[in-house]
Amino acid sequence: MGRHQQAETLGLIASLVCTLASGLIMELYRTFASAIWMISGRLFAVCAGVVAACAVIAFIVGYTRQSRSWSLKRGWIVPIRRAFETLSLSVVYAATVFLSVYAMMEIINGTMGIAIFSTYISTVTAIFSGIVGYVVFVQADTLNSRTIASLLPLFVVSGVSTAGLTTDDPNWWKNNFSQLGDRTTFAARMFNSTLILAGICVIILSYFAISELITTQRMRLKWRAANNTEAPKVGDEPGAEFDIPHFWARILCMSILLTLAGICFAGVGFFRYTPHPILHNVFARGLSLPMSLLMIFLPWLAPQLSRAIYVVSDLIIVAVVVAGLNWLQGGTTLTNVEALACILFMGWFIVFSRQIAAIEADRVYAQLTADRPVSVVPPESRISPQN
Repeated sequence: MGRHQQAETLGLIASLVCTLASGLIMELYRTFASAIWMISGRLFAVCAGVVAACAVIAFIVGYTRQSRSWSLKRGWIVPIRRAFETLSLSVVYAATVFLSVYAMMEIINGTMGIAIFSTYISTVTAIFSGIVGYVVFVQADTLNSRTIASLLPLFVVSGVSTAGLTTDDPNWWKNNFSQLGDRTTFAARMFNSTLILAGICVIILSYFAISELITTQRMRLKWRAANNTEAPKVGDEPGAEFDIPHFWARILCMSILLTLAGICFAGVGFFRYTPHPILHNVFARGLSLPMSLLMIFLPWLAPQLSRAIYVVSDLIIVAVVVAGLNWLQGGTTLTNVEALACILFMGWFIVFSRQIAAIEADRVYAQLTADRPVSVVPPESRISPQN
């Protein structure tokens, strides 16, 4: 049985286990929980938490079952790094699944009503757990950067949509996005938590992107050293594996900008406007700086990427500037401008991550087809089918 077929088979087993376990847990919860914990909001949170727990367990088992990183042959650094990666990606999956399931629970409840829906809550939770257990296990077993990047917009859209559907302020959109989280209600906490976790996710994904660029560069240098070849310079020919002057300076600048963008995202959710207006505005308005610098200077920061993403980055800057000017002239609301900027940045981040994933795939293929794989392959990368 091949690796991918084995992953599908084990995914079905994980699905069955998650379905039975979550169904049993919810039946016990409905039997022994007090009335206050059977209110729709708390009940849905528990259901989403059970499904998220299944996702985390399935991910950890799938991601680590064939990894060779736990061996101490290379010292303690590799196992510690692997544990950090597993924990970080578990946070991404747990947050995404929790918010997505909660949003779907709210939609189903709005259609059926809590009186009817509550009788099916255990079954629905078990079904969601089975689906999530299967999908997450298979994804974890063959994880790559494309998969991780696709989770971020799903996670943000689910969190913001849930907050917007459950808020008790129907006019929040007339001012700005901060008004949605400027309360102490459940919806406000959901919105702020989404921003905080989104910032953490951006930092985590940035770590993998930077790690891949470094790994690829080291592999190219080792291959050339082993074969005594000289690399072309930047701009010699399209697609050439060129040497990058000041590589570490570029990587450092990109790491700082990506980290600052993630910190600003988290800061907006962490500091609500009402008690912390200055700090909230610092993070909210400061977010535009690292985002703009990333997109403007991307050709210098990451010359390995295709020219298409540079054009896309410039178009995003133009679109946001035009929307901002339209807002200043009274043609739209600030909420629309902020929503556009957020959506475009998430879109850009997905494209950026997929470009990194393409570089990773080319590197893995080059390692598999190299004439001298033993002498030129660097230590195992963070996210690749070989881990």
